[in-house]
Amino acid sequence: MELFKGARLKTGRSILAKKVAKMIRKSYYSCISDVKSIGIVWDASRVQEFGNISKFFQKMNERNIDVKVIGYFPGKELPDQYTAIRYLSCIRRNELSFFFHPVSAEADFFIKNPFDVLIDINFEKILPLYFITTLSAARFKVGLFNHEKDSAVFDLMLDLNKPVPVEHYLAEIMHYLEMINSRVPSQVDN
Repeated sequence: MELFKGARLKTGRSILAKKVAKMIRKSYYSCISDVKSIGIVWDASRVQEFGNISKFFQKMNERNIDVKVIGYFPGKELPDQYTAIRYLSCIRRNELSFFFHPVSAEADFFIKNPFDVLIDINFEKILPLYFITTLSAARFKVGLFNHEKDSAVFDLMLDLNKPVPVEHYLAEIMHYLEMINSRVPSQVDN
């Protein structure tokens, strides 16, 4: 039912803003070799991107980095390729509150999980996914830059030409994460 969808979305964003105002979050990132877990928030309605997500999972798995993906799929039935994938969970429309906030156990777990890095692949700012990204306990959040105040949720923003291919986006994120090294070199006495 799409009754008063605009008003419900506006109220949903307002409720989220009140929750954010009460949050205390400290971001932290030192270097890529310290990363043990990555969370990805993804618009799963973009089925054609799933292959790139899978390739990224494989690359990170080779580096012993655990990757979990949560997506939002608006349809009633998940595409076959999404089922039985241990690193992917999808929220569907029936797992949203009246104000479009996710109410599933998977979403709650994802929000509370202190990922070392959270990557937002929610280019359309879909509210259920934006809710997860915003409230996430991740130590370092990465997302696409836009001129709206919504971008304040990210610790690192990439400004890329649109449309943004997911494969390129993920490669750029890894490039910048590999460049950052805020570790203090240990002092050696001679």
